[in-house]
Amino acid sequence: MIALLQTISMILTLVWWVFLIMIIMSWLISFNVINTRNQFVASVWRILNQITEPILSPIRRVVPSVGGLDLSPIIVFIILFFLQSFLANDLPRLLGLYG
Repeated sequence: MIALLQTISMILTLVWWVFLIMIIMSWLISFNVINTRNQFVASVWRILNQITEPILSPIRRVVPSVGGLDLSPIIVFIILFFLQSFLANDLPRLLGLYG
């Protein structure tokens, strides 16, 4: 059971990194540091959007943009933090795995 919890935690960490990369890349594109006319950049951007959009779109339906600022990635980070904390601390205690 502990191995399953650790695997889920690792997947959540991977999702966290994907979202962080997507956010940083969106900033770099917005400030014209990198350009989506570059084939590699466009490919990476398209892949990141295909991965993150299924998670972000339901949140975007509920939480509107504030002054043109998309808050959905921040909400995803909060949810990921909560899930990782729950998996690491509360769930093993509830299942009686530690002590």
